[in-house]
Amino acid sequence: MAISTEQIKQLREATGAGILDCRKALEQANGDYEKAVDFLREKGLAQAAKRSDKTASEGMIEVYSHGKGRVAVVVELNCESDFVAREESFRSLAHELALQIAASSPRWIKEEDIPAEELKREGDIAAARAREDGKPEAIIPRIVEGALNKFKDESVLMRQKYVRDESQTIQDLFNQVVVTLKENIVIRRFVRWELGEASN
Repeated sequence: MAISTEQIKQLREATGAGILDCRKALEQANGDYEKAVDFLREKGLAQAAKRSDKTASEGMIEVYSHGKGRVAVVVELNCESDFVAREESFRSLAHELALQIAASSPRWIKEEDIPAEELKREGDIAAARAREDGKPEAIIPRIVEGALNKFKDESVLMRQKYVRDESQTIQDLFNQVVVTLKENIVIRRFVRWELGEASN
């Protein structure tokens, strides 16, 4: 069954869970709103999202070097308390995020961080390619949507497939730790350097 943007928005506002999680919950529940809420609660995602209004000012900076110093990553991961900042699962998450960034070169943390002009440019390129390939005008919007989803999956950290387990995304990995630690956790920022790379 097709899930509408409005259904996803409604569920997201009610639970605070991420867009992809809301879509997945609605698909699992065949569009049934109450079942979708229950699905998110069972997964602990609604609870994790409700913590997101808590201030996260503790945490750590993870520094990771890969390939005998060819790639370096610095990630700032924040939480609410110094107690959680010392937890092994929190520190492990910081390390896994750094490893992911080294391996997969994301450009942004969340989908909302992508500048509108960047999305427009990618959409225009996809539309131009589709027209060059002689695709019917009626299906070009779907082609553009597919191309933009692929672009987000590759360039947004939270949407990337986890390098150690491609059956889950970084958002899934992140949610598991938030649910376990019962604190708001925020990936504040990251930087990735590669040897010989031109600076922006």
